[in-house]
Amino acid sequence: MESFSTLIRCASHEQHVEAETSTFMSDLLGGRLGVRAYARYTEQLWFVYEALESGAERLAVDPVAGPFIRPELLRLPALERDLAHLRGAGWRAGLSALPATRAYADRIRECAERWPGGYVAHHYTRYLGDLSGGQIIRDRAERTWGFTRKGDGVRFYVFEGISNPAAFKRSYRELLDAVAADELERQRIVAECRRAFALNTEVFRALSEEFPLSA
Repeated sequence: MESFSTLIRCASHEQHVEAETSTFMSDLLGGRLGVRAYARYTEQLWFVYEALESGAERLAVDPVAGPFIRPELLRLPALERDLAHLRGAGWRAGLSALPATRAYADRIRECAERWPGGYVAHHYTRYLGDLSGGQIIRDRAERTWGFTRKGDGVRFYVFEGISNPAAFKRSYRELLDAVAADELERQRIVAECRRAFALNTEVFRALSEEFPLSA
């Protein structure tokens, strides 16, 4: 029988590719957008991770979500350092979420409060994505805008507490395989993974409208 982690990966593959190849991300990684667009994207990430991590302490004792709450994954402090670097000391005053970002963060918060299995779906799509594709973004950002390697501006993508990302991802998938959920609940979690990718893609779409490439 197919493992749950494989099922999740295969079921959300199409949405994953769509998110990765969005116009905004392609333009950003291709060096066609300025650092302002990168800063705006980082700002949107703050709202997403604030929703993910503000409820983490409470979920740490939950039998379903608890095993996934790992301190070495937490991104908010790194994001805040990046934003201070990108936007200056008063970055919080100018912080604003796009409507698509607000919808994404609201859904994460709703799952965190009411449905641990759904929270796991969002946790998986974000953190495993950051550990994988996020490294490409870091490398391009360093080269395009001259950030110090693994320094301020790209700290969000640096997981200092994870010395072996491949081994960590393997253990994370084992946690997914061990999730205490029946078949129906697993299907609901898979559907929420798809929804997470769709919400993320909407954020990229909104960013591409805010930062259109001049013809």
